[in-house]
Amino acid sequence: MITMEFLITSFIVVLVPGTGVIYTISTGIAQGRKASLFAALGCTAGILPHLMATVLGLAAVMHTSALAFQALKYAGAFYLLFIAYATWRDTSAFTVNENPSAKTATGIVMKAFLLNILNPKLTLFFLAFLPQFIRPDLAEPMDQLLVLSLVFMAMTFIIFLIYGFLAHAFRRSVIESPRVQTWLRRSFAAAFAGLGVNLALTEN
Repeated sequence: MITMEFLITSFIVVLVPGTGVIYTISTGIAQGRKASLFAALGCTAGILPHLMATVLGLAAVMHTSALAFQALKYAGAFYLLFIAYATWRDTSAFTVNENPSAKTATGIVMKAFLLNILNPKLTLFFLAFLPQFIRPDLAEPMDQLLVLSLVFMAMTFIIFLIYGFLAHAFRRSVIESPRVQTWLRRSFAAAFAGLGVNLALTEN
């Protein structure tokens, strides 16, 4: 069930920079190591609704329903564009804050959670990817799906955390240079906007 092929494929899928990776990196640079941990946690938690949708068969419905896919797609695209706008406008994003407050931590987790829950590609990914590694000769395919999903989520959290910690290590040089702060802030805003446009143009 948990084969080397599954682990390698999952590693590559998680490693490729996407919305969650960019958000975790930007949070690690902007707010520090603890904040990147909360971002990674939120992104990982955002996988759960897609897993549940797959288990309950909602993913198949969305895959065949253009209206459902379009609704979730445009909601996700709008949210990404909102994050892009907020990042572009927030000139205080790189203020030093090694110990984010509970309110700040909750906000980071919720923002990361929404970024993943509003990504319809994740639901389709679970529908198309995980079933390939379920062995029909074994009993309880649903249990296999849950185990594979948990492994994928654990891998997501660990890799995102590494991304965030590496971003934190780069943070000092960012804090000391206002010019670099502005460049990075605008770059992250452009990246979120690009992801939003790409999602909006995605076909079912």
